[in-house]
Amino acid sequence: PAALFAGKEREAVQLMAEAEKRVKGSHSFLRGLFGGNTRLEEACEMYTRAANMFKIAKNWSAAGNAFCQAAKLHMQLQSKHDSATSFVDAGNAYKKADPQGKADEILRYFGRFTIAAKHHITIAEIYEAELVDIEKAIAHYEQAADYYKGEESNSSANKCLLKVAAYAAQLEQYQKAIEIYEQVGTNTMDNPLLKYSAKEYFFKAALCHFIVDELNAKLALEKYEEMFPAFTDSRECKLLKKLLEAHEEQNSEAYTEAVKEFDSISRLDQWLTTMLLRIKKSIQGEGDGDLK
Repeated sequence: PAALFAGKEREAVQLMAEAEKRVKGSHSFLRGLFGGNTRLEEACEMYTRAANMFKIAKNWSAAGNAFCQAAKLHMQLQSKHDSATSFVDAGNAYKKADPQGKADEILRYFGRFTIAAKHHITIAEIYEAELVDIEKAIAHYEQAADYYKGEESNSSANKCLLKVAAYAAQLEQYQKAIEIYEQVGTNTMDNPLLKYSAKEYFFKAALCHFIVDELNAKLALEKYEEMFPAFTDSRECKLLKKLLEAHEEQNSEAYTEAVKEFDSISRLDQWLTTMLLRIKKSIQGEGDGDLK
């Protein structure tokens, strides 16, 4: 293995030198007219290959630097997605280079955690838009939230976490969604500017509980009212109580009526509609019912 590592490292160093030449070459006037970008693309690919070789050789710091170079070139080539991916790879390599000082390494490299967070959001939004891999979007929003927390940017972290919760619930990962909604609800309920939103988070947490188990939802509702008395008078809390009653009586008409009445005043979005339908399906005889 030692010989393999040394060989890979030598190869990586040569590739870095070659890439550097390509970058310098792309700056010459004639090259600029004729295919400067092609040389940058080649350099980019070389830096990435070099970074992966440094990874095999376990030279994490050099791998981080190589990914950095690739990220900067991707940026120059207007390739946001690839740039973000290389930034993330660089961050991960730096973490391995110096686990103790990883925050300093990444901070020095990214300038600020915020930049790193924004890169993760960019990637998450691409996965979201293409709707191909919601799990990956979740992972990148979580990573962004971590970086924001590192900067004490709690409201930005919460925004990312709420995205995670909404997607987790769609993927039937209710426990994960509940934990986030309860955490964000608790963080916002004492803030005069944000407490209006807290009732929405407790409402969503209770719906996730309800899908899993009616008794859990009842207990959660009692806990939320105790923690946040303002919740009791909210339309959301009143709706939950009506739905729990209808569910207990297995009365799908009463359930639908309560939902309709709520919807006539505050429109239900797609997420809420989906969750309310999932609960309604657990009323006997409601196979593929709707909320009409």
